[in-house]
Amino acid sequence: MNKISNFKNQKGRNKLAVLTAYDYTFARLIDKAGADAILVGDSMGMVVLGHTGTRRVSMADMLRSTEAVARGAQTALVIADLPFNSYKTAAQAVSNGKKLIAAGAKAVKLEGGVEAAAQISALVKAGIPVMAHVGLLPQSVKSKKDFKVKGKDAATAARILKDAQAVEKAGAFSVVLECVPALLARKITQKVSIPTVGIGAGKYCDGQVLVMHDMLGLNEDFKPKFVKHFGTAADAVRGAFKQYVKETKTGVFPSVEHSFSIDEKVLEKIK
Repeated sequence: MNKISNFKNQKGRNKLAVLTAYDYTFARLIDKAGADAILVGDSMGMVVLGHTGTRRVSMADMLRSTEAVARGAQTALVIADLPFNSYKTAAQAVSNGKKLIAAGAKAVKLEGGVEAAAQISALVKAGIPVMAHVGLLPQSVKSKKDFKVKGKDAATAARILKDAQAVEKAGAFSVVLECVPALLARKITQKVSIPTVGIGAGKYCDGQVLVMHDMLGLNEDFKPKFVKHFGTAADAVRGAFKQYVKETKTGVFPSVEHSFSIDEKVLEKIK
């Protein structure tokens, strides 16, 4: 059974654990921790590149990061985001999807429901597995104030359900539900046959995804309600940096144990 089929078959059986990663080192650690999938997310725009959103992430950014993550992930399914403006047409989606697969991804993710169905269908027909993404669509967000829950009124909730059903029909093997009420996510999870992966969508989804920097407590300026800190890495890293600076400035580091030796007779031969 390939990784896509295995992921899809977990619906109703086992909860799926997904995390983002953007480089080899963290991908390797996440893989060894037993995550089902690693998402090379365009969230790198915010947590790695320092932008206020995801819209400035390029295909070149995604390709380089995907290559690195793929080297570190031996077991987990590697999924790569198609960045903003990289899938405006079906042909463009397929062209860029092929590039991400060549870089090491096993699947791609794109945002949108009904309006993205043609692109999803074209990708699937081209042999490129697709994870869809409905609800809050970060690539549509132009300012931080627009990062808010979607689907709290009947009309919007109905549209998100319709979007989820549309991407399923188009051939997506899974769908991310972002920032939607938990009970709406439960209804969608019950209505579609593909796994739902929630981020800010409550416990009823078939799985969860979090941005690595958020769950490690590295992103100190941004902590939405749905994020739980599973570590305090910022404190640990900051402490290590401070200790390094202190020991370097006081001459404690490097000590003899961190230095290489040479026979003094060799030095005597140097004029």
